[in-house]
Amino acid sequence: MSDTTEEPSQPPSSENHPRKIKRCPADFIFGKQIGEGSFSVVYLAKDIHTHKEWAVKVCEKRQIIRERKQEYVKREREALNRMSGVPGFLKLFCTFQDPTKLFFVVTYAKNGTLLGLMETKQKLDLASVRFYAAQIVLAIEEMHAKNIIHRDLKPENILLDDEFHVMIADFGSSRIGDAQVSQVDPDGQTGRPRSGSFVGTAQYVSPEILRGRGSSEASDLWSFACILYQMIAGFPPFQGANDYLIFQKINNLELTFPENFNSDAEDLVRKLLVQHPWERLGMNDQTRYESIRKHHFFEDVNFSTIRSTSAPVSLEHSAAADDRSFSTDVKPGLDAEQIARLLGQDWFGMGASAGSSSKLP
Repeated sequence: MSDTTEEPSQPPSSENHPRKIKRCPADFIFGKQIGEGSFSVVYLAKDIHTHKEWAVKVCEKRQIIRERKQEYVKREREALNRMSGVPGFLKLFCTFQDPTKLFFVVTYAKNGTLLGLMETKQKLDLASVRFYAAQIVLAIEEMHAKNIIHRDLKPENILLDDEFHVMIADFGSSRIGDAQVSQVDPDGQTGRPRSGSFVGTAQYVSPEILRGRGSSEASDLWSFACILYQMIAGFPPFQGANDYLIFQKINNLELTFPENFNSDAEDLVRKLLVQHPWERLGMNDQTRYESIRKHHFFEDVNFSTIRSTSAPVSLEHSAAADDRSFSTDVKPGLDAEQIARLLGQDWFGMGASAGSSSKLP
């Protein structure tokens, strides 16, 4: 790997990318830490040329190799490249590297995650649930149309932009193909090599993945149904003292609904949380997920304008950038001195993933 080599996030012929974006650590002033994982740290950073704020994910090459996460990082970059600029997804501004680190510069989601919003409000009102559920459905459509299966959809991987609209993030566990994504056949297969390794998060993982039968588009629909349930109930549909007990409930489809759970939402969840992936609502549609969009729960939703519709949440929940994010006497770059400065700041836990989650790969 060469020193400080910029890798453009999209072809320079793109209207939004008329020329290659050349950046290196010295082009950014690094502020507070907003996330971390086993081989990466995410910082809020400011581009010294444009003064725009970005989330910069810094990955340690040595740690990536030690944990054998090379493919994870490749998938993350490939998925971000494919989805960058698509409404409902993080924008990948650029990537670059130095002898010891990889850098991903992506959208800073200053309003945090869907999980954070849910925790702030305990439960979302039905208008907010419909708004976010509709945006997630559209994002899943776009993602699957570009042959990406996320495989780890959950509220903390759904970030909120400046307008409180959704941005799907964290594609390290995704499955990416070259051809058009196939719908599952009656054997639960997609006609392409399947990944039998376990991926995902306990409360949102589908039964076919638990049973080692591989993942498909239907696996993301299962996760979506779990998120929809949680937005209304305030907790996931499958819970237990440990992962094993949660997996047992998923495999046995031990599904109950709280009193006063919206009846249309319950019907939609039940039609998605089905053991056999090909029987889930939307999997037999000629037009992708048309039956989901036309479900009674979305009766008053205009899917063609939902991305431009104002979010039905009050701005009092906004997590706007902290005034202490950037010191006036800090020089650009991320050398040992700068890292020591950042480690000495009492800002840990104030932010999250590429805007929001405290746990990152």
